[in-house]
Amino acid sequence: MKSENFEEKITQEIVEDKEKKDLENMEKNLHIFKRYSFLLIVIFLLVGSFFLGYKKGQQNYSLNDKNVPLEKAIIENKISSQNEKVDFSLFWKVWDLVKEKHVEKNNLDAQKMVYGAINGMLSATGDPYSNFFNPQESKMFSQDIAGSFEGIGAELGIKDEILTVIAPLDGSPAQKAGIRSGDKILKIDEKSSLELTIDQAVDLIRGKKGTQVKLTILHNGDQETTEIIVIRETIKLDSAKVEFKDDDIAYLKIIKFSDDVDAQFNSAMNKIINAKSKGIILDLRDNPGGLLDKSISIASRMMPQGKVVVLEEDNKGEKNSLYTIGGDKLSSIPMVVLINEGSASASEILAGALKDNRGLTLIGEKTFGKGSVQQLMDLPGGSSVKITVAKWLTPKGDYIMEKGISPDIEVEMTNDDYENKRDPQLDKAMEEIKEKIK
Repeated sequence: MKSENFEEKITQEIVEDKEKKDLENMEKNLHIFKRYSFLLIVIFLLVGSFFLGYKKGQQNYSLNDKNVPLEKAIIENKISSQNEKVDFSLFWKVWDLVKEKHVEKNNLDAQKMVYGAINGMLSATGDPYSNFFNPQESKMFSQDIAGSFEGIGAELGIKDEILTVIAPLDGSPAQKAGIRSGDKILKIDEKSSLELTIDQAVDLIRGKKGTQVKLTILHNGDQETTEIIVIRETIKLDSAKVEFKDDDIAYLKIIKFSDDVDAQFNSAMNKIINAKSKGIILDLRDNPGGLLDKSISIASRMMPQGKVVVLEEDNKGEKNSLYTIGGDKLSSIPMVVLINEGSASASEILAGALKDNRGLTLIGEKTFGKGSVQQLMDLPGGSSVKITVAKWLTPKGDYIMEKGISPDIEVEMTNDDYENKRDPQLDKAMEEIKEKIK
């Protein structure tokens, strides 16, 4: 009995010892498993963090390295690093800082600051023909289109990033003072024009009748500047006029495509028909353009109905053809066309349409090269905005922006011609039209 109890005790101790060793081994293996599992998790997290950081870095690099397209920009009033969002709160931050800290804060005009911000936005487009007009400027612009305003009578543009005279209007104070198409205006009174927008330059040059403005001018071909003082006047100009030359040749000049050009052109056209003119010299020199629909209306008097006058290309790249609308009375009469560097915009459209559709001869010098279309839209409070909404191309698809339209017969006007009031371009046009009507 005692022996059996002893054996059972030994057996039990062996079993307990085995279970103890097994338990120790399990705990040891579990410890090893946990250690290696932790190591694997650490490695996974490090690799994952590196990968995510790499991808995020790529994303941030690509975002910071590219421009945000205007049509995709999401304007928010909060700071954000999300894709293609624009932080507009920066504007209000600066606004508040000016309001709080500017030394003249009590004299600042908030409305003028808003107008200035809008002008800055349009200036940032890089397009000199997209402009904002405050109520006073909007009224002046309407008077300009109507053909009556106070100033010097010169159309301005930006060419090669320099303020440039597109054309002095016929009979204007600018023309009488010796300002020419293509002149570079470097100073207005004593203020440099290099950083001015077109609107700012116009504001400085225009003024009340009887006052004067001094312009520092660089004529084409000159090495030194010239100071020209112009006395401002009320500018009221005809849009179109006609006179008759030898051999029943009609000299038809379109000065500007203003609101009243239709009536004045129709009057001139009827005089040409009644005089039974054998030929026409159409003078588009120093015509800075004007309204697109007026150029189509005038083209319709010179070409059969249904002819393409101009192609418009919108911001999607889609082209739309604009056609003559009827009323043709002059397409059967031989014609030549005079152009120069002062021929811009709507006058270039008409010259291009007549060349492409009727094969008319262009005489003179290369045109200004304004191949864009602007739309004028009224805004609350009497202000307005003019935005470039399309490019335009000639009927044959030639985009003339910056390069202009080249004449078929090039005839230069020299400084000596201007000073001695000679017109070799008109002389050549007379020679050519006489050949055509023989």
